[in-house]
Amino acid sequence: MTRLIVRNLGCDTAYDEVFRAMRTFTDIREESTPDELWLTEHAPVFTQGQAGRDEYLLAPGDIPVVQSDRGGQVTYHGPGQIVGYLMFDLRRLGLNVRTLVRNIEASLVALLADYGITAAGRADAPGVYVGRDKIAALGLRVRRGYSYHGLSLNVDMDLAPYARIVACGLMGTGVTSMATLTGGCSVAEVTPRLVATLATQYGFDEIDHVVGPHQGSVAASGTPSGG
Repeated sequence: MTRLIVRNLGCDTAYDEVFRAMRTFTDIREESTPDELWLTEHAPVFTQGQAGRDEYLLAPGDIPVVQSDRGGQVTYHGPGQIVGYLMFDLRRLGLNVRTLVRNIEASLVALLADYGITAAGRADAPGVYVGRDKIAALGLRVRRGYSYHGLSLNVDMDLAPYARIVACGLMGTGVTSMATLTGGCSVAEVTPRLVATLATQYGFDEIDHVVGPHQGSVAASGTPSGG
C-alpha cells in the first residue's frame, strides 16, 4: 500500500506561514514519513519565485508580495483558487523533477477534460493552458530528495489581481478560470476530484484525510497554529 495524507489547511491562510511549515516539514521528515498533499485557499498574495524579476511586479498595491524559494516567476494566490502542495518522497515514488511536473500537468489536464475544458501543458513553460490563457500554475522545490510547493488551479476566483503582474513572467499570456469556461463550479466540488486524479496519477492507494496543519512543522517553525 502507498499511503497519502491529504491535509486540508482551510481558507484564507497566510502564505508565509504555510511556506515556513512546508520547509520545516521537509527538514524534519524521515524515510518512513508518509507523503502528504496540503490543500488550501490563500489570502490574497503575490509570491515571487527564487529567481523572480522585479519588473514583472507591475503594481502590487495593497496585496502583499512574499519571496519564496520555489521555481518560476511571480504569481498570484487568492480565494477561489485551489493551492496544492505536494510533499513527496521522490525516491520512494520513483520520480525525478521532470516526471513530477509532467504528472501534475497530466492530472490537471485530465481533471479539466472531465469539465469539458480542453487544456494542455507547454514545453517552454510549466503549467496548464487553455489556448493562450493559463488556468493552472506550477512551482516546485526539491531538497534532500523531497518535493514541496506544488500547483495552483484557478477554479472560481477574481482574476483582476493578475493585471498587476506579468504572471509567471509570460508576456502576452492571459489567465482564465474553470468557472469562466464552464459557467460555474466551486472549490468544494473540484477539490475531491483533483485529489482523486492526483492519487491515481502517482499510484497512491491508501488516502487519509486530515484537517489542520502538521503540528510538528508548526511547532518547529514557530508558525501560529490558529488564525
